[in-house]
Amino acid sequence: MKTKWTIDSNQSDVLIKMRHSILAYLAGSINTFNGYIDVKDNEIQDAAIEFSLDVKSKDAKLEQIDTHLKMNDLFDVNQYPIISFKSTSFEKVNKNINFLKGNLTIKNITKMVELDAEFIGINNYNGDQKAAFEITGKINRKDFGLTFNSFNQNSGLALGQDIKLIANLEFTA
Repeated sequence: MKTKWTIDSNQSDVLIKMRHSILAYLAGSINTFNGYIDVKDNEIQDAAIEFSLDVKSKDAKLEQIDTHLKMNDLFDVNQYPIISFKSTSFEKVNKNINFLKGNLTIKNITKMVELDAEFIGINNYNGDQKAAFEITGKINRKDFGLTFNSFNQNSGLALGQDIKLIANLEFTA
C-alpha cells in the first residue's frame, strides 16, 4: 500500500549556503516550502519525493546578503520564485544513508541532480506518525543560469560557484 507523507513545515527547515569572498559562507533560510514523500508498504526504498521552495521567502543574516541573494541577476525571484525538485530514484545504501536522484528546476532550467538523504527515523507523536530526513547536496549555480557575481578587490570573485542545500524535513503520514 502506498502512503503519502506531507512535509510539516513547522518542524522542518531549509538552508541555502554559498561561498562569499572565497572564505566564508553566506546562508539563508527558505521560510515557505512544501512537499511530500510517497512510501510503499512503509519502506523508504524506491520512495518518491517532491518539494518546492519559495525563494522569495528567503531570510538572511544581513540585509545586504538578502538583497544579493534575491537579486534579479541571481535568482530573479520576481520571475522565478519557485525552486522545485522531483525524484526519479531513491536508492537505499544502508539503514540510514540513501542516494536521491531527481530533476531540480531553478529559473525554468531543469537538470538531473544527486542528493544525499539521511533517514533519521520514524516515530509516533501525539497519535501522528512522523518520519524525518536530512537532505543535502551541492549544485553548480551556473548550470541553472545563476550567473550573477561581483568582484571583490581583496579576494577576486565574491560568490562561489557551488550552492549547498541542507533540508531537515519532517513528514507526517
